[in-house]
Amino acid sequence: MAETLANELLKVLVKKLTDEAFKRIARAQGIHNELKELKTTLSRIQDLLTDASQKEVTHKSVKSWLNALQHLAYDIDDVLDDVATEAMRRELTLQQEPAASTSMVRKLIPSCCTNFSQTHRLSPKLDRINKELENLEKRKTDLGLLKIDEKPRNTSRRSETSLPERDVVGREVEKEQLLKKLLGDDGSSQDNFSVLPIVGMGGVGKTTLARLLYNDTKVQCYFEPKAWVCVSDDFDIFKITDAILQDVTKDNKEFKDLNHLQKALTEQFKDKRFLLVVDDVWSEKYGDWENLVRPFLSCAPGSRIIMTTRKEQLLKQIGFHNVDRLKSLSSEDAFRLFAVNALGVDNFDSHTTLKPQGEGIVKKCGCLPLALKAIGRLLRTKTDREDWDEVLNSAIWDVEVGNATENGKDVENSDKIVPALRISYHELSADLKQLFAYCSLFPKTFCLTRRSWYRCGWQKSF
Repeated sequence: MAETLANELLKVLVKKLTDEAFKRIARAQGIHNELKELKTTLSRIQDLLTDASQKEVTHKSVKSWLNALQHLAYDIDDVLDDVATEAMRRELTLQQEPAASTSMVRKLIPSCCTNFSQTHRLSPKLDRINKELENLEKRKTDLGLLKIDEKPRNTSRRSETSLPERDVVGREVEKEQLLKKLLGDDGSSQDNFSVLPIVGMGGVGKTTLARLLYNDTKVQCYFEPKAWVCVSDDFDIFKITDAILQDVTKDNKEFKDLNHLQKALTEQFKDKRFLLVVDDVWSEKYGDWENLVRPFLSCAPGSRIIMTTRKEQLLKQIGFHNVDRLKSLSSEDAFRLFAVNALGVDNFDSHTTLKPQGEGIVKKCGCLPLALKAIGRLLRTKTDREDWDEVLNSAIWDVEVGNATENGKDVENSDKIVPALRISYHELSADLKQLFAYCSLFPKTFCLTRRSWYRCGWQKSF
């Protein structure tokens, strides 16, 4: 994200330097020429940022160049603030002095002398900054940075709710196997409820499969009540319990402590056959789980909790010692899913010239649904072979991401999902990259309201 930060900083600086009021201040302080030179160099460097964005992931030297540019941009911003602050100081001084005497004194002192103090203090800073900025620009040849016209890009947004997805390909076999367990009673649990785990690496489609089960017609009729909660890496018992209760009751009533909250949830589930989906569980502490399920001990027999997770340790403590991990899609289903997202149809019959590229991209995505969707939606509005070749042959696919492991074992296709998401990110416009960076500051499952967007200046998104 170094390019995103540098790009937005430079936009702010160029905007300040272009402002007519600021230009008048610079002339009054005798530094107009230095700032004009600064703006010109900044504009030339801005032209290189699109190319730098594409190369920063695969070239450490480009990333270092962007970081140096970012730090220098902060220095420039400090100098511009000094200029504006000095202008305000002078204006306040003039307002406080008697108008007549001030006018008389100023007529006797040459303008060059009145500007000497500020100019003498800022000129060395500006000279240093201009020199460093020019040195950064000169490095463009060694780094291979070029001016590239940015193309319009399409984007997509992904939700993590219980609502069903429109285009789900494959998983029919897995769904039927889990439905039998969900609606049957194997007597394996001593409690009235049992856990149905869906385990697999990130991006393999655990949440999608859970949605298929949750919204199945048979499931709708069999369980009452039903609730869905996304846990993520922040296993906050109070927040999770509150979310479950709100999903069941559709009531925003507030509780002062966990005890009252869990009592209310116990009453809601008492003698009822419920279905709860606990999505994206990261905690491996059995104590967390034990506290969470206390309100469910009064439920009716046959109740179920679907847990989606990448971790197996907690499941082993619950009693699952041999868990079947959800695998990637078959090659045929993966190709169909990619076609649906990239072309809007489930085959390449109308786009035969793109089929070889499509097959290559599916292979590089490791048949992972999330990767296929991300790249497919990226190419949704692009039907030129050059665009598809650019994605297929991107150097980002070859970036080392390390061997991801879970419980000491290498995870299947762990090196496929990250490059696919990186390519999707790098195809975003600069504004959307900034929005993406802003959203990354919030924890998973944080609820962003319209009001919060407006407060942060993103009202144009709606």
